[in-house]
Amino acid sequence: MFADRTDAGRRLADLLVDRGVTADIVLAVPRGGLPVARPVADRLDAPLDVIAAKKLGSPWNPELAVGAVASDGAVWVNADLVEDLGISEAYLDEETGRQHAVAAEKTETYREGKPPLDLDGLTAVVVDDGVATGATTIACIRGAREAGAERVVLAVPVGPPDTVERLRAEADEVVCLLIPPQFHAVGQFYESFTQVSDEEAMSYLDGN
Repeated sequence: MFADRTDAGRRLADLLVDRGVTADIVLAVPRGGLPVARPVADRLDAPLDVIAAKKLGSPWNPELAVGAVASDGAVWVNADLVEDLGISEAYLDEETGRQHAVAAEKTETYREGKPPLDLDGLTAVVVDDGVATGATTIACIRGAREAGAERVVLAVPVGPPDTVERLRAEADEVVCLLIPPQFHAVGQFYESFTQVSDEEAMSYLDGN
C-alpha cells in the first residue's frame, strides 16, 4: 500500500536504483504519472517529460479498451478482442483518429510548445501510477520507440500479473513494486488516490 503517488514514486526510484537502471530521460504518462515520475527523475538525475496515449473504446462500451493510440500516432490494437466483438476496421480508423487528436492536444498542452520528442539512441523510462489493462501503456512504449528510443524501461508501482507479463513483451525491462494476484483497480493500493488536475500535474515539470 502506498500513501500517495509521491510515496510510490520514491519507493519506485529506490527499486530502480537497486536494479541498476539508468535513464537519459523519464517520460511520465499524464496526469497521474507525473507525481510518481518526479521523484524518479530526480533520483535518476534525468530530465522529465511526458508521453500521452488514449484508449480506443469499444463502440458499445467506451470504457472497454480495445486498443490505444499515443500522441505521436503509435497504435496498439487488441486484435483478438476486436475480432471477438466484431468491430469494423472503419470504426477503428475513426476512433484512432479521434483519440490521436486528443492525445496530441494533451501532449502539446503539457509540453508548452517544445519541439517533438527526439529520443534517438536514448534510454527512456516510462512512468505511470499503475497499470490495469495496459492498453495505453503499450501505446506509450511504442510511442517512445517510434521517437527513436534505443531502450525503453517501464516503471510502475503496481499492476496485475497478466498485464505485467504482457508489458514485458513490449518494454526492454519492466520494474513494478507490487504485482498482486488479486487486483481490481490501481487506486485500491493507495491510501490517497485523488484525481490530479492538469495544473497540478504540470507543476511537476517545473523541477527540470
